[in-house]
Amino acid sequence: METQEYLVLSRGQWDSTASKEEIETAITKFYDWINDHVAHGRMKHGSRLTTERAVASKTGYVIDSAFAEGKEIIGGYWFIIASSLKQAAEYGAQNPCAALGLSYEIRPLEGVRASAYDITNETPQS
Repeated sequence: METQEYLVLSRGQWDSTASKEEIETAITKFYDWINDHVAHGRMKHGSRLTTERAVASKTGYVIDSAFAEGKEIIGGYWFIIASSLKQAAEYGAQNPCAALGLSYEIRPLEGVRASAYDITNETPQS
């Protein structure tokens, strides 16, 4: 069966009612979980992201460490290798950190060159 790579963005913040011990346990379980998937060829490691950020656009750039709204925060990323978006989502839903408030945006990687003639995420809606 052919597989595809999916980018996983870890979003949100820990539940405010979770203790540091509960969070640390979930983090430990996450690393065990992802390492098992990596060993079996179902995932690839990514990285945590720092709190610093820069936003660049046609008007220039801004560098700050201000946090966006909680649901918009991206804490890290990794990759899932799966046969479908559904299968990738099923893997993502098993992440031990989800029980304590984090969520995961899973996006298929598009391996073709961008074109202004294609409808993409960047195409303005009419």
